[in-house]
Amino acid sequence: MTTSERQRLPSANRLLGRLTAEEYQRLRPHLTDHTLVFGKVLYEPGDIIRHVYFPNSGVVSLISMVEPRSTLEVGLVGNEGMLGISLFLGFRDSLNRALVQGAGSAMRMTAQDFRKHIGHTGPLPELLRRYTRTLLGQISQTAACNRFHKVDERLAKWLLMTRERIGSDEFSLTQKFLSDMLGVRREGVSIAAGALQLSKLIRYARGKITILDRAGLEAKSCSCYEIVRLRVNAKRGTKRTRRQ
Repeated sequence: MTTSERQRLPSANRLLGRLTAEEYQRLRPHLTDHTLVFGKVLYEPGDIIRHVYFPNSGVVSLISMVEPRSTLEVGLVGNEGMLGISLFLGFRDSLNRALVQGAGSAMRMTAQDFRKHIGHTGPLPELLRRYTRTLLGQISQTAACNRFHKVDERLAKWLLMTRERIGSDEFSLTQKFLSDMLGVRREGVSIAAGALQLSKLIRYARGKITILDRAGLEAKSCSCYEIVRLRVNAKRGTKRTRRQ
């Protein structure tokens, strides 16, 4: 293999970006551009997975359905990962609802083509194994966080994680959406968001949230934010000391 073939191709999706040029060129004919539309459901629990998605931008929530009207977010997927990981594990159906909460774009591949590529030896299956471990870590940390941490701390963590994946300090979010994500009543969201506003960490008006003080929001968030952030960014070798 030549030096140029060993070089990694630029890709907004960090999983695809870690492939060699040769491996990426093998995948590229089977990847299509796909727009991630805010509020669009990509999978429902029990749906047969017909496509996998590698987000370039935007963010997708993985939501656990407790009851028809009771939901709780258990994970976030942005350009660090992929959607449809159950297919990689050998299952055809989705465990969770996958809901676009931040508009963006993705590279999409049919389930049939995806199975062919993960059935071969090469860097993609190994990257997906590592990503699966990271995603499971995020989900387990979220479960503990939902049980032990206060709503305002969880909200601060969630806003920071969303900001990192969207790449903007401003994004659209309604109280209902936040209520579903955090698994609390709207009144609880209103109180938590109000406390962050009074501290001048965010501005929340007309369904839009603007982060005014990222460092202050980090200090307000629970320790789970730093734990998950370090796991997600481990491959990039970034590390930052949490403010006390």
